[in-house]
Amino acid sequence: MSDKTFHIVMYPWFAMGHLTSFLHISNKLAERGNRISFFLPNKTQAKLEPFNQHKDLISFIPIIVPQVDGLPPDTETTADIPFPLHSLLMTAMDLTAPSIESSLRDLKPHFVFYDFTHWLPAFAHRLGIKCIHYCTISPATVGYLLSPERKLNEKSLTEADYKSPPPSFPPSAIKLLPHETRQLAFATKKQFGDISFMERQMISLGDCDAISFKACMEMEGPYCDYVEEQFRTTVILAGSVVPEPPTIALEEKWAKWLDSFKGQTVIFCAFGSECILNKEQFQELVLGFELTGMPFLAALKPPIGAETIESALPEGFEERVKGRGVVHGDWIQQQLILRHPSVGCFVTHCGSGSLSEAMMTECQLVLLPHVGDQIINARLMSGDLKVGVEVEKGEEDGLFTKEGVCKAVKAVMDDDSNVGKEVRINHAKWREFLLSKGLENSYIENFVQKLHSLLK
Repeated sequence: MSDKTFHIVMYPWFAMGHLTSFLHISNKLAERGNRISFFLPNKTQAKLEPFNQHKDLISFIPIIVPQVDGLPPDTETTADIPFPLHSLLMTAMDLTAPSIESSLRDLKPHFVFYDFTHWLPAFAHRLGIKCIHYCTISPATVGYLLSPERKLNEKSLTEADYKSPPPSFPPSAIKLLPHETRQLAFATKKQFGDISFMERQMISLGDCDAISFKACMEMEGPYCDYVEEQFRTTVILAGSVVPEPPTIALEEKWAKWLDSFKGQTVIFCAFGSECILNKEQFQELVLGFELTGMPFLAALKPPIGAETIESALPEGFEERVKGRGVVHGDWIQQQLILRHPSVGCFVTHCGSGSLSEAMMTECQLVLLPHVGDQIINARLMSGDLKVGVEVEKGEEDGLFTKEGVCKAVKAVMDDDSNVGKEVRINHAKWREFLLSKGLENSYIENFVQKLHSLLK
């Protein structure tokens, strides 16, 4: 291996959004001749294999997920279990520590990229390996929720604490509703493995040699500067790190269905691999799509307590929307659907991967966040950047209505909507920026140079 390339180990949290995010940066680094050893759960390898664009340089190293009491057999990622069991999966991941340490000793990489495994830096530093906390959440989220200014080592934050940003947080449109501050206060205190989620994050962020974000200074600069200043750690930005367009074609049944509609008229809704609504909210969502009168394709998991999508749909719904509306309960080719000329609106849960993909397309954004960083992402997109419209929710109960869903969709889709005009102009501006020639290359080149400087 030449002096100009690295060997990097990747060990992301066992959630598909994290695994794919780490694979995207792996592809960009491998493109420049760097070698990647990527640890991931055994059977999950088959799901990621099609997205490995440099099989000569990116080696998947399968991990057997240890058995933990209460964790269903064969669990590998968060997509396999309901949210309350995520803590047990983290416990299982923590149990891989001895085998990971042994592998690091054998592999002798220059760097290890990680996120939730707070114990990894100690091992790596003993072996002379640099640690990069590759953060799948936004700089704004880290700054707002986890800033050292909040003195998280001294006290647990309350709902009231989360209502306001930390004292020197950059001016922004980020404001949290009562139901959101309640949820965040609960989530950060919750056990995540053998320690609280908050403690795990603070150790993971505090013990690394650099924090890295999938972000651009032009869009999130003040938050990046704030994180660097507060954590007193080098912050390295990788740019937008949007994956290459898939080389496979869109599945024929979806291509044919979408081809039957005019350009930019179809609503597409997808909430990722983990978001599961309760039945009432699931029904309000699909009834909201019906209410718009527009064609729609919604890729959703069956709601809580329902075995299938069909059993959860409102009475008479399928008959009423026949020919123009589909609710689909399985995985779908999101990136390809977003790029289809008939799709004009994307209703998203505001996961960072989904937002990155959508910003590269001409689909207008309707924002419907559910948990954690998705809430901050939604405020960033609707408030700071003004590239989307958020669905209104009850301040105390966090519930949305079919009318609210319809209103948000109409706001971005109707030609005579003032809000729609503003978000379309802003989205077009940022899309042009993100697709500008040389932007991605300059960010990745700078990223590699920063890595080199850490080895000196």
